[in-house]
Amino acid sequence: MEKKKRITIAQIAELAGVSKATASLVLNGKSVEYRIADDTRKRIQAVADECHYQPSIHARSLRETRSYTWGLVIPDLTNFGFASIARALEAHCREAGIQLLIACSEDDPTLEQRVVDNLISRQVDGLIVASSGHSDDTYARIHDRLPVVQLDRHIGESRLPMVISDACKATAELVQDMANQCGEEIYYFGGLLDLSPSRHRLAGYELGLHRAGLEAPQSQVRHRDYQPSSGYQLMAELVTELGAPPRGLFTASFTLLEGVLRYLNEAGLMETGMRLCTFDDHDLLDCIPMRIDSVAQDCPALARAAFELMQQLIAGNPPGQTAQVIPPRVRWRSRH
Repeated sequence: MEKKKRITIAQIAELAGVSKATASLVLNGKSVEYRIADDTRKRIQAVADECHYQPSIHARSLRETRSYTWGLVIPDLTNFGFASIARALEAHCREAGIQLLIACSEDDPTLEQRVVDNLISRQVDGLIVASSGHSDDTYARIHDRLPVVQLDRHIGESRLPMVISDACKATAELVQDMANQCGEEIYYFGGLLDLSPSRHRLAGYELGLHRAGLEAPQSQVRHRDYQPSSGYQLMAELVTELGAPPRGLFTASFTLLEGVLRYLNEAGLMETGMRLCTFDDHDLLDCIPMRIDSVAQDCPALARAAFELMQQLIAGNPPGQTAQVIPPRVRWRSRH
């Protein structure tokens, strides 16, 4: 099959009966600046629309030394929180004429480095990264050449620009309410402790118990990773240990909650009266019999803040605030 060729500005100029220079000015949005007659502009645009002409992003990149492409690195595209942020961020980019390339690291620092290198090789203008790394050395070096924004996760003591949720405060509010109802038997299932969200959510759990006049015994804090299978396994082990579900349980992610619910359903324990709460939110929680309160991150606000921060950095405008903390909210279902 013969490959179809893209229509060129020269061909549009010929069809519109104008010079190539005039057609180029109109199609690059400079007709007002160069005082091109309105009827000429309309004629050129009509031909371009009829021929489905689109300006070459490659030519634009060469003129402006920008690719109008950003890279987004997240651990898992099936994670509802990251998927929601990615969707909102992609919409902002699309409206601004920017292509967002999304890559997944699977929380593997080696794989993360590989996907970052791939994005840089594609000449992205900036990187927005939810990193699984323990050091920002690599990103600090990259930031010297192109902007890097940390998203949702804070790498160690890094001073690179970041946009994160205030996980501790909302978690403490929810756990304190749980403690007032359930007393001391509130367990915590969390993910990898070397990730900043894990530490912040655990700190919120401990703070909530402290405000209720309780302590957090180490035996009631269990960690693995954020996969649903880990939630399932942790719940199976706890029920075997206690002989029944605990009075209260806080899961540090929706994915862990998913595994817990699967175990409870298979074991016929969905109606034991256990108080179950989670970090992360999903509208599906409104549709199940259990009243599960949740900490809902403001994913649109996180995406908007990351987008605006990256725009400022790429434009070379020092942002007024390089560390932005977005407050989540508690979605109360047990009070309905």
